[in-house]
Amino acid sequence: MTLKNADDDFLDSLHNVLPDDVLGGAEGGYFEEPRARFTGRAGAIARPRDTAAVSTILRQCNEAGVPVVPYAGGTGLVGGQVMGEGPVPLLLSMERMTAIRSVDTTDNVMEVEAGAVLASVQEAAAEADRLFPLSLASEGSARIGGVLGTNAGGVQVLRYGNARDLCLGIEAVLADGTVFNGMKRLRKDNTGYDLRNLMIGSEGTLGVITAAVLRLYPAARQTVTAVVAVPSARTGRDVLNLMRDRGGAMLTAFELIHRAGLDFLAETLPDLPVPFPEGHDWYALVELTSGAGLDLAALGEGALAEGMERGLILDAVIAQTEAQRTALWQVRESIPEANRLIGSISSHDISVPVSRIPEFIDAGRAAIRAVDPALRINCFGHAGDGNLHYNVFPPQGQSRSDFEGIRAEVKRTVHDLADSFDGSVSAEHGEGR
Repeated sequence: MTLKNADDDFLDSLHNVLPDDVLGGAEGGYFEEPRARFTGRAGAIARPRDTAAVSTILRQCNEAGVPVVPYAGGTGLVGGQVMGEGPVPLLLSMERMTAIRSVDTTDNVMEVEAGAVLASVQEAAAEADRLFPLSLASEGSARIGGVLGTNAGGVQVLRYGNARDLCLGIEAVLADGTVFNGMKRLRKDNTGYDLRNLMIGSEGTLGVITAAVLRLYPAARQTVTAVVAVPSARTGRDVLNLMRDRGGAMLTAFELIHRAGLDFLAETLPDLPVPFPEGHDWYALVELTSGAGLDLAALGEGALAEGMERGLILDAVIAQTEAQRTALWQVRESIPEANRLIGSISSHDISVPVSRIPEFIDAGRAAIRAVDPALRINCFGHAGDGNLHYNVFPPQGQSRSDFEGIRAEVKRTVHDLADSFDGSVSAEHGEGR
């Protein structure tokens, strides 16, 4: 089929079968993405209020051969939410489908619509004394449909898994308007192909997710959060192994942070407090959580003390209050914003086996220096599950536009290197464009 523009004739015919307030003009911030690499466009923006309207929209677009861009929170970092080339599409926004349909603390599930903001889902779980553990820097804007469509990850994958592991059932509308109702809340169901997991991570190419059954967990009763300075990425990996051995499943997050990330914060967000030990090249943000019934503080502090005795940890800051914990996490979550303000030449969301992270970091440094020794690297991320955000920046005082000519070479260098380590070029962001 040859795709066609969402032109006035098509939009008039679509308007005739939809409620008056669903179809609107193509304006607003829908056509930009956070890294300003791509710009989109659309003939109109559809904002349905229910699954039936989504079905009508997709059926009409399918019959007319008009392309559709599903749009959730617009926070994706790989350009999947914008379409700048080809026939003019219809943009399908889930922003009105925000209902949290139910919370069940016996089945430990929550039924939500695809437009629900991730932070709102977390809050609804907390109000029921439960935890929805998916946590992202963009959780105040990201919506559940996009989170599932890209199989998003975040800082607690180490313990709870990606979005796919936190979803028990979905409702989705296929391209021809057929509604797939898979809203089951079962942990076990071997009755056929796993269509739920086929949809999750498909980035809208197989259908539009309209609702989901999300998995909930008991709320944490105790939390230990610490930042430790380590001599190298290699010793950081050893600290990870130590904390796993001592904490088991209570190890919730392990984030590796290079000094470059703190330098970037000082350069772009100088008013942000950084309660980290000073003068070190590598840091790890470690968090353990548990229920009641054990002394988690003693366990965590004992493991950190053992790390210091073994020379794996040079210094440590342990949060004593929730405010201090928040301050430590704010540093980690602000690094992407500092990256954006500086402007990367090329950003990469890669994963490699955890055991090979130090080797990859060393090899990456050498490979980027071979392209241009003046380039800066900010390597940080979810070391506990092997996911690194490996971003390359211009020297201080220059902009990414000065290095546009080598962007493709930098990206190819990093991606080829990840592949040579039996890694992936897309760990948690999706493939997008």
